[in-house]
Amino acid sequence: MTSFRVGSLLLLTSLILVCTGAAETRRTDYVNPFLGTAPLTDPVQIGYTPPRDWRVWAGLVFPGASLPNAMVQLSPITEFGSGAGYEYEDTEILAFTHTNKGHWNLCHIPVMPVIGPLDPRDFASPFSHAKESARPGYYQVDLERYGIHAELTATLRCGVHRYTFPQAADRMLVVNLSVSNERVRDWAIEADGTHAFQGFQRASETVFFYAKTNQPIAELETVESGRRGLPVVRLEPAEGPLELQIGLSFVSIENARANLDREIGGKDFDTVRAEADETWEQLLSKVRVTGGSERERMLFYSSLYRSFLWPALRSDGNGAFTDVRRTVDQADFSYYTNPSLWDTYRNKLVLLGLLSPEVTVDVIRSLIEKGEKTGFIPTFFHGDHAAPFIVGSYLRGLRGFDVEKAYSLLYRNATIEGGPRPFINEYMERGYISTPPVERPRVETKAKAGVTKTLEYAYDDYSLALLANELGNDTDHTLLMGRAGNYKNMFDPSTGLMRGRLEDGSWVEPFDPQFPYYEYMYREANAWQSSFFAPHDTAGLIALHGGAEAFERKLDELFSIPWNPQHIARNISSFIGQYCHGNQPDHGYPYLYYWVNKQEKTQALLDRLLRDFYGIGEHGLALCGMDDTGEMSAWYVFNAIGIYPYSPADPEYIVTVPIFDKVELELSAGVVFTIEREHSGRRIEKLTWNGTPLDRPIIPHAWLASGGRLVITTTDN
Repeated sequence: MTSFRVGSLLLLTSLILVCTGAAETRRTDYVNPFLGTAPLTDPVQIGYTPPRDWRVWAGLVFPGASLPNAMVQLSPITEFGSGAGYEYEDTEILAFTHTNKGHWNLCHIPVMPVIGPLDPRDFASPFSHAKESARPGYYQVDLERYGIHAELTATLRCGVHRYTFPQAADRMLVVNLSVSNERVRDWAIEADGTHAFQGFQRASETVFFYAKTNQPIAELETVESGRRGLPVVRLEPAEGPLELQIGLSFVSIENARANLDREIGGKDFDTVRAEADETWEQLLSKVRVTGGSERERMLFYSSLYRSFLWPALRSDGNGAFTDVRRTVDQADFSYYTNPSLWDTYRNKLVLLGLLSPEVTVDVIRSLIEKGEKTGFIPTFFHGDHAAPFIVGSYLRGLRGFDVEKAYSLLYRNATIEGGPRPFINEYMERGYISTPPVERPRVETKAKAGVTKTLEYAYDDYSLALLANELGNDTDHTLLMGRAGNYKNMFDPSTGLMRGRLEDGSWVEPFDPQFPYYEYMYREANAWQSSFFAPHDTAGLIALHGGAEAFERKLDELFSIPWNPQHIARNISSFIGQYCHGNQPDHGYPYLYYWVNKQEKTQALLDRLLRDFYGIGEHGLALCGMDDTGEMSAWYVFNAIGIYPYSPADPEYIVTVPIFDKVELELSAGVVFTIEREHSGRRIEKLTWNGTPLDRPIIPHAWLASGGRLVITTTDN
């Protein structure tokens, strides 16, 4: 098996060996969990010169051990309070924590192996990337300060550590419960016999743990560390590596112990590691690619891997979970965290539904369960994108959840103030959400983000209308389809862009379409990055511009007007013209050229993005922006294989030119959907489905589900 050892040539040579037959090729061999951990530092790639001491977000991911959509993400921490806790340029490891998302929260239950004497104010260890490696379900590093070789692996709800200490060392485990990536409100720890300890850490949630060691514990004490206590587990002298097994639960210590017994029992570290690798191999093998370069296969399988780490499991093996009211409940399905809907409804949740339908159904059931107790289906960050997620999943054939109940809750979202759609009454009354007058607004100015909300609510209305139609509710279908046209109310004919309106209907003045905002007229975008979002009615958007020729000229401007390097926003970076691939709002825009019969322009953009915006930077380990729990990665996956869910609520895909010669998707056992590329050109000359020519570059999801052969014939002309 190959482990990616960053900072050395072993990464490349190991792949060459498996590809030339020196060892069995496994898809897990291609995955580099360090992809996305490094920062962007080149102003050319960023689009501007970042202010001093800024770290430009370029992934915010963790390299540690986890199973797909698990409760545990066991990973090294180099800086608490950072996006995922691990920053490639750092030189010290502070701890290994058991939860992670890549979003400035979690990072619970920090554990750090040390040897005495202990300095309670400074026990971090330097480390070298040359002595660090990772692969799916496994991470290892040498802690240079102590001479400790640390290894990590995991099950769904348990983290497993193996620490090889120097002989005759005074060995300890620091369990630093007073810190996480969130403010810790309370914690406790106590011994349970001679080979176990248990406790909890309370931040935004309470995480309970039960830990077993294969070697006896001499003492559990709390030493002073500034204003905080520092729990230290002192170990008896013993031979061989220490194995530490920690079960988690968000319900109780008893459940944490039961999770540990159920998932690990008598298994040792190597057994758990092998099972983790096989779990990932089975998932990654659902997409088999032929051709492409070594780098492209590494980027592809690394991106596919990264797409399946969130949402995270929150129910125990016995079905218990802590609900949104912070009471313990029981379910006959696996209970999950909310997806990062604003980011991932675009593509990643579609990919989750394709390859992990059982998980997707349970994620939807979890959203419904939360909705039943709060009155609304929860959202994430902005918009109401549980609608396209749930509707798209249902229209792609996923069942096993109460669709009538889901519809009822989503309709409440769309019609009742106080839920996940702020200003919904204004939206229903005016047909848009107004922008308040602000003198000299800045990037950080907070307001309604009225343009973005109006456009997104219109798409969410369209999505819900599709489900109303599917359920035979003609009245709601007509109402919601009418509201789906509200995006047009933000279109300013004088600029050809979407623009903020005041309450009286007049346009916001002054207007700089290139200036980015976090939450003024637009959400994390400028006017250019917001003005082409109508995936449900692209023909209507083109009509607003006066037809195909005018629309194409406007698109050409979008992708050619240079980014002003004086416009600086931390999470808006990496541009082609005004188009920003470093953030999500305009990720669907390259495909718009299809609607003006210029597929080759789309493909030129996609090829550039796949080539130049992933695996970049000094070490080849940066992304062009924050991965946002897999959205950036899923974008790569879809475009690398030649299909993309342009409108995720609709059960269909745009066909593009894959970077691989052949792709096999096995969405169910024995049923394979094959994509083959004929010739090396990048302009589509002909499409055939099971030998029958297609008259448009759109395929329905039913074809993927039933299997078959899509042939994309290309040309250079």
